[in-house]
Amino acid sequence: MLIVAGPAGISEHDGGPYHPEQPSRLFAVMDGVHALGLGDEVVYPEVREATLDELSRVHSSAYLAQLEAFCAGGGGDLDPDTYARPDSWTAARRAAGAGLVALAELERQGDGVAFVPVRPPGHHATPDRAMGFCLINNVAVAAASRTALGERVLIVDWDVHHGNGTQAIFWDDPDVLYVSTHQHPWFPGTGRPDEVGGPGAAGLTFNMPLPPGATGDVLRAALDDVARGAIEAFRPDWVLVSCGFDAHQDDPLGQLDLSGGDFAELARVVAEFAPGPGRLALFLEGGYNPLSLASSVEATLAALLGLRGHRPAPTSGGPGLPQLRADGTARQRAIDRVHLDIGP
Repeated sequence: MLIVAGPAGISEHDGGPYHPEQPSRLFAVMDGVHALGLGDEVVYPEVREATLDELSRVHSSAYLAQLEAFCAGGGGDLDPDTYARPDSWTAARRAAGAGLVALAELERQGDGVAFVPVRPPGHHATPDRAMGFCLINNVAVAAASRTALGERVLIVDWDVHHGNGTQAIFWDDPDVLYVSTHQHPWFPGTGRPDEVGGPGAAGLTFNMPLPPGATGDVLRAALDDVARGAIEAFRPDWVLVSCGFDAHQDDPLGQLDLSGGDFAELARVVAEFAPGPGRLALFLEGGYNPLSLASSVEATLAALLGLRGHRPAPTSGGPGLPQLRADGTARQRAIDRVHLDIGP
């Protein structure tokens, strides 16, 4: 079963034809969904706006008030990359609300996979700042709704850019394991292997930076080999994916070398981390080439649903595997330092 909570933001929050994060992205995404040929078998729950209380679990009240007022005043540029328009406040709340609806529908159905095709994206939004095209951290809002119920959440972020906002929000939260593969150095410059979490959650931030040109086999090894032990020890109740497709070799905003087939393989690996049916949801983040975005969405969802069909071959042979192994030492040393700082 496929649950699609969206699209949300298909006409709102428009930065113009020259900004890469534009409404047309969602048309490409939905082309990928429709190419699956599922027809009426797809469940489309009605999307709602997240409440202020739901947003306040991960963002400061002052920031939310400032963002609402900025949009109400006509909007503008929040930084050189990030904009808001008069309708962006509503669009951002709907994007966050879509994730909450997706998890609620998964729980109601007790089965299936959820996909949350929304914009603006979210994983760069910190507790008190918009950045990197992001206003509200959608995946964080969804995760926090579950930790508030005493559940444990794994967030896997395979966007080409590091999700600095998600990392910051859950830096010291023992109920969230944040695992990220990302190009480094690249925007926003965070995500080193020695960034491992705060004293209350040492080791629950798990960064695996990759060099330009890394291929799909490197990312698969990162999740399947390097991170698997930590994930299985964590034993999540939910698995949420910051599902960016800008690691594709044809994307204009990244320099990794993945194909659509690689995203299918990553999806298969991540699905193994879910504790059972109906506990996996994918949240759209980046992806700025319409053709590769559509084909990657199709390949990813087809793999999760067990559908047969032609998809590009996975890639291999790029750089990064030796560094993944070496980074494990830096990660463990950083965890040990945090424990030493805490003391007995």
